[in-house]
Amino acid sequence: MANNKTQLIISKVFDEIEKLIPVYMDVPADKSISNGNVAACIIDENGLVHGKMFGTNNSRLRQSYKVAWTKASQVWLTGVKTGDYERMVFNKELDENGNGIEAPDLIGWQGGQPLTMKNGSKLAVGFSGFRGVTDLEIMEKALAEAEQF
Repeated sequence: MANNKTQLIISKVFDEIEKLIPVYMDVPADKSISNGNVAACIIDENGLVHGKMFGTNNSRLRQSYKVAWTKASQVWLTGVKTGDYERMVFNKELDENGNGIEAPDLIGWQGGQPLTMKNGSKLAVGFSGFRGVTDLEIMEKALAEAEQF
């Protein structure tokens, strides 16, 4: 039953993201990155990968989803926000190969993060297409709204 509820909330997260995209498209610094061709990837505790692309430029969407998946999968492996994990590796706080990710494959951009649902379930999420700080904010807001129901 909890799995069905998780699936429902994740579906609502994508609906909430779609509502937020126009808001961030009004910010010139965000619009200029991908012109609204953005993507989100969510990996749940069962290893199910959920994703959605938003926009009309298929080649740009492919690239956005590739980055979103890379962010989400790094968080899934490490449990740490992207950017923070790379910093920890390069500062020798963590072993480079400690989680199966070699330095060339680390993604240092912000936009990947672990999120915890109200029921305690953990999600590894990645978003790509806007500035990193915006990518993080969108996923946090979308989950908060999705869980209001």
